[in-house]
Amino acid sequence: MASHWHRIAVISLALLSLPAVPAQAQVDNYPSRPVRVILDSAPGSAIDVTLRIVADRLGQLWGQQVIAMNQPGAGGSISARAAADATPDGYTLYQPALSLFLATPGRASNLPLELPRDFAPIGSVSEQPMFMAVPPALGIKTLPDLIALAKQRPGEISYAATGVGRITHLAGELLQLRTGTKLLLVPYSGGPSHALNDILGGRVSLIIEAYPGMAGAVQAGAVKPIAVASSQRLPDFPDLPTVAETLPGFLATGWQGLVAPNGTPEPILRKVAADLRTVLDQAEVKNQIASRGGYVHPMSPAEVTSFIQQQQQTWNPILQKIFAK
Repeated sequence: MASHWHRIAVISLALLSLPAVPAQAQVDNYPSRPVRVILDSAPGSAIDVTLRIVADRLGQLWGQQVIAMNQPGAGGSISARAAADATPDGYTLYQPALSLFLATPGRASNLPLELPRDFAPIGSVSEQPMFMAVPPALGIKTLPDLIALAKQRPGEISYAATGVGRITHLAGELLQLRTGTKLLLVPYSGGPSHALNDILGGRVSLIIEAYPGMAGAVQAGAVKPIAVASSQRLPDFPDLPTVAETLPGFLATGWQGLVAPNGTPEPILRKVAADLRTVLDQAEVKNQIASRGGYVHPMSPAEVTSFIQQQQQTWNPILQKIFAK
């Protein structure tokens, strides 16, 4: 009888130890095939450009391709649903923009997102302050010039924003609130390239966008940045004033984080978080992002959640005013 119970105990212990072996092997071999990263952004946008820089370096580190999957539309619902429904095995990750955490309930299904209710936080990819730029034909050179013109022509100065409720839109609304002006919103869902076409055609007077989305137009002289909504002047743009130099305390920064479907194994989340930080610590990656008007800001999963909550407190009052109109 003792021998019988001894055999049962040995078998039970063996069974209990079995799950740890494949789970550890899964982590040790991760990733063993390409990893896709879903994002709610059109190709060529600031978010897309930044992701491709980071994805390329992660791919080199992992020895596997990291594929950007552009799924814009429906106010972010399409990308959020695709990412939430993906198998939680670490081979589908999601890079949401800050605006997807700020959307007013009811404006788009499944939004706003919350952490950790909807996804498992991994880390922060980058922050990109909003640039304000105008075509040379508008005849202004500074933000005070723009404000003065907007006061002379209320409701006539149009501005391009990549989507209603996104940070580009919120920055425009905050600008009007702080200056007592009235601008005409022209939203675009196809990324900044569509907006820039209308600016070049003289149909829109102002674009608010992170630098990667307008870099080509700026370098070609088609648009001129007049201010950047960062806390201080950017090292790569030392001659460009901040909006806060005219409107103290004015900040509007885009943010991209990395999350995973809930249920993704914790060891894989830790590995991706550590490898993302390794990539963001690389000087070349920092320089590439800085040259595009952004900067890396590594965060732990807990810091990501705290950051989102702080941003919601900052922007939700502006959102409520927008959608109460």
